[in-house]
Amino acid sequence: MKRGRAAMIVPVLSVVLLAAGSLGATQAATAPRQLHLTAGKSIVIDSPVDITRVSVANPETLEAVGVSPREVVLNGRAPGETSVIVWQQGGGRLLFDVSVHAPTRLLEAIQKQLEAELPGQDVSVSVEDGHVFLRGTVNDMTSSDRAVAIASALGEPVNLLRVKVPEQQQQILLKVKFANVERTAVRELGVNWFATGAGNTIGRISTGQFPGPAPRAPGPGTPPTWSLSDALNIFIFRPDLDFGATLRLLQEKGLLEILAEPNVLAIDGKRASFLAGGEFPIPVVQGGTVGGLGAVTIEWREFGIRLDFRPRITPRGTIRLRVAPEVSSLDFSNALVIQGFRIPALASRKVSTEIELDNRQSFAIGGLLDNRMRETFRKIPGLGDIPFLGKLFQSQALEKSKSELLVLVTPEIVHPIPAGQQAPGIEMPKPFLEGGAATAPRTPGVEVTGETKATPPQPTLPVEKLRKIQEQLAAEPEQSRQAGFAPSAGFTPGAGGAGVQTGPGGP
Repeated sequence: MKRGRAAMIVPVLSVVLLAAGSLGATQAATAPRQLHLTAGKSIVIDSPVDITRVSVANPETLEAVGVSPREVVLNGRAPGETSVIVWQQGGGRLLFDVSVHAPTRLLEAIQKQLEAELPGQDVSVSVEDGHVFLRGTVNDMTSSDRAVAIASALGEPVNLLRVKVPEQQQQILLKVKFANVERTAVRELGVNWFATGAGNTIGRISTGQFPGPAPRAPGPGTPPTWSLSDALNIFIFRPDLDFGATLRLLQEKGLLEILAEPNVLAIDGKRASFLAGGEFPIPVVQGGTVGGLGAVTIEWREFGIRLDFRPRITPRGTIRLRVAPEVSSLDFSNALVIQGFRIPALASRKVSTEIELDNRQSFAIGGLLDNRMRETFRKIPGLGDIPFLGKLFQSQALEKSKSELLVLVTPEIVHPIPAGQQAPGIEMPKPFLEGGAATAPRTPGVEVTGETKATPPQPTLPVEKLRKIQEQLAAEPEQSRQAGFAPSAGFTPGAGGAGVQTGPGGP
């Protein structure tokens, strides 16, 4: 038998066996004795005869230490239940069923802490058969996690809490104003000279910057003719000399204003988007096919006024916004020509930012001033360098542009329009045709069908069920519009030239 003493023995309760030596054989046939012990405390078992061996079923719950031939100390380690068998000299056995309970003071301290951290919420903690159970009803998932963290001081808790069904999530209305003003000023000056037969010569002298008359001789015996492609020219012609000129002197001013005021509504934490514009096709070359010719499929790209945003209401009551406004337009000056098809470029101005502000506060982003000036100068070598007269063989174009962009954003927490209140509408400038239905057909409302619900409302839900619902909502993929043709659709060159092949619904 192991002989030793515990390093430290907390207040000890003594169990004395006063039976005679023959009691061991009698005790072996009787039921086990019930012992109750608090975790962190000890109890002493005394035997009238020497003890030869001690067995503990669950060492994690209880520890047995022999201190003398006839004394064994049982130390409670953790809440739970276990069995202890003591073998005595002479063949007797002592059987004990030991229940180790959580410390009463620690359990009371945990309960008080729960009441202090979660005031007004029904939360209780108990230890049964070595397990920690949390029961009651809390207001939200945050309170549930808080209660689990506090109860963990007693061990791994079993969360049996119920959570009140969350109220309807708040919704944020984002009011956005796009203001874009573009101003352009163009000045052009140039001269084109042409001859329809002067000196038996047909031709013209031009810098090529501006289109001029195109003389041509139909055939022998037929006088030469000419055609004027641009009527915005000063035209001079001497029939007796068969010589003429066109003078281009123009000034152009342009003004373009774009204003959009979209109102986008989104639930707290969810993404919303807005687009006012269109789509244009872009050919995309795929892998090689038989004969070395790659199929070209068609993809569609969006352009116009776009807004993407994701609002979130913070614990402070403010609104945190991730906003990405964009203004784009087709740019044919930088277009790309593929097999005779002209694919425009995209001129865009966009910004992405994250900002926090109170309800109905406004902020301006994307304010942009873009000033550009482009000057084109051409001349005919030699003739354009002659003093004074050289101006007649020169052309010049000066273009100035100024663009101003402003995006004004105002978020606001809103609620749905109450039932029975008039919904907003659009004032039509003229009435519709007479004789038709005044209202659109619809399914009758609850005032006709009555209120029916598939399942009765539940005021509370188990924590694990509510957490699963929230995870499913968070895992839902964001709906994005997939535009374009089927993967098999393509643009492939034909035997006699370029051909277009599209999928279902194509042109």
